Amino acid sequence: MTTPSTFQVDLHGVVDLFAHHLYSSPGVYLRELLQNGVDAITARRLVDPDCEATVRLTPTDEGGLRVADSGIGLTADEATELLATIGRSSKRVDDLESLRGDYLGQFGIGLLSAFMVAEQIEIHALSIHEGASPIHWRGNANGTYTLEQISLDDYATATGDTKPGTTVCLQPRHDQEHWLEPATVRALASDFGGLLPVDVSIQVHLDDGECLWNRLTTTPPWQVPYSSPTERETALGNYCAAVFGFQPLACIDLSVPVVGLTGVAFVLPFATSPAVQSAHRVYLKRMLVGPQVPSLLPGWAFFVRCVIDSSELRPTASREALYEDDVLLATREALGREVRDWMATVLTTDAPFRGQFIRTHHLAIRSLALHDDDMLDLAATVLPFETTIGVITLEEFQKSQGTIRYTATVEDFRRVAPVAHAQGLGVVNAGFVYDSDLMARLEARRPEWDIRALGASDMERTLTPLEPAEELACLDYLMAANESVRELDCDLVLRHFEPEALPAMFITDPEIEHQRSLRRARDDSSGLWSSLLDDFATDYQRRRLVLNYDNEAVKALVSGDDAEVRDAGTKSLYVTAQLLAGEPLRAGDARMMNDSLSTLLRRTAR
Repeated sequence: MTTPSTFQVDLHGVVDLFAHHLYSSPGVYLRELLQNGVDAITARRLVDPDCEATVRLTPTDEGGLRVADSGIGLTADEATELLATIGRSSKRVDDLESLRGDYLGQFGIGLLSAFMVAEQIEIHALSIHEGASPIHWRGNANGTYTLEQISLDDYATATGDTKPGTTVCLQPRHDQEHWLEPATVRALASDFGGLLPVDVSIQVHLDDGECLWNRLTTTPPWQVPYSSPTERETALGNYCAAVFGFQPLACIDLSVPVVGLTGVAFVLPFATSPAVQSAHRVYLKRMLVGPQVPSLLPGWAFFVRCVIDSSELRPTASREALYEDDVLLATREALGREVRDWMATVLTTDAPFRGQFIRTHHLAIRSLALHDDDMLDLAATVLPFETTIGVITLEEFQKSQGTIRYTATVEDFRRVAPVAHAQGLGVVNAGFVYDSDLMARLEARRPEWDIRALGASDMERTLTPLEPAEELACLDYLMAANESVRELDCDLVLRHFEPEALPAMFITDPEIEHQRSLRRARDDSSGLWSSLLDDFATDYQRRRLVLNYDNEAVKALVSGDDAEVRDAGTKSLYVTAQLLAGEPLRAGDARMMNDSLSTLLRRTAR
């Protein structure tokens, strides 16, 4: 009769810590047990390189689970040391400290995690050391355990075998039985250990009562030899669809030998936002760390999803994420270079999916070009930009126009595009994500292209001034109209320009708009904040409301003699120009538009 001994930890507290704070799910118990089995096999191979490498999963009739490995086993002394002091490593060969990197986990911690789903854990083990007796260890969720040496016959009866190894048997906790169900065990084992370099199999019962072992492990698909590149591409595409749920546009092989890393990056077939953090499937020594591990690649590489395996990256305490250290930083940079080199190759060759890649992932190209000069040069030659002369690349635009004038916002482009196009002025829309920054970088890198933001003077030169006689005939209207729009922070002028259907437009530039925003913020503020904004305000030029003297409605307004209609019509054109520029209407603008329309309708009804 053996005497119960007590664990050297508060078992209930530690299990609660695991379940609610360390691990994301109780299902990791199986990962920990698989790690224990693989580590035991690794330890045995150091003294017996030709030993079999198997982990057998057997759901029991009582709703439990047996996990048996063909590893190094345990002696009674080792069991006392490892299983009574939770957290002690199972790497028990003293002279093998330099080989600790070959192991996946810690036996004590791994076993303890099983108490998240088990009420009782039994271990039967037989060490490979000559003369060692089999042992039987039983641990209970109440914090007690027993340990005894048993006969080889008793060991064979309990495990069904007389070979060295370790068999762990779990009896489920109340309300945790589903974690030990065969379907759940199969799914967890396939997910966590599907790429392990050992034979992990689960016992399956056939309808005729026969049992067989169903192997769950396989070689990583990117390491499998295929008969042709096409076959490999198809296999990797199918693997991506099974893992991530999409058929990739392309596959990028990854290799960082210094950290023992291999893998593949799958290019998304659809566009995704840079703000969405990409997550990757990561294995360490072919054991799954996590299916959604972030920060593996640089931020600009948001257009790929990776599956990688490494022997040197470090996991966090929960072994469900990667530890952020210098090794991970260097790995991230190396993987970024491989993805970047692939991208450069695609953009400079006639790859069949080149056009689709540019259309789908132009944001990724733009993002990388912000800090990579070579990619910046490529971006200028391959990325399509919206311009007033069509959708073309910056290189094509510069050859056509001799210079590059751009707007920093989409609203500015929408405001000037009709007039600029009609007057033959080339303007690039740089209002989308990253575009203004790219223009600034290109301006510094290629000064010969004469790149700068479109200014008010550029637009002024495309407009035709009125003839002296026309100017004189409109003088009264201009004086009165400018007085009516003075409160609107703009100056009104008349010009001839195309298209005739456009009645009015604003001419402005970034500095004018900056000062205008400061004035609006100052007017909406009070006290100290208003005084601070006054310090930033400088002498400014008002933006100009240009009325098209070729437009029939404008001509009618200018030639009219009704002052009330003149003011209402002018303010309506002001709001029209705002809407055409894509500017939001403030409450005051909306009221002014309603009042102007009411005045015009009332006058028309007379």
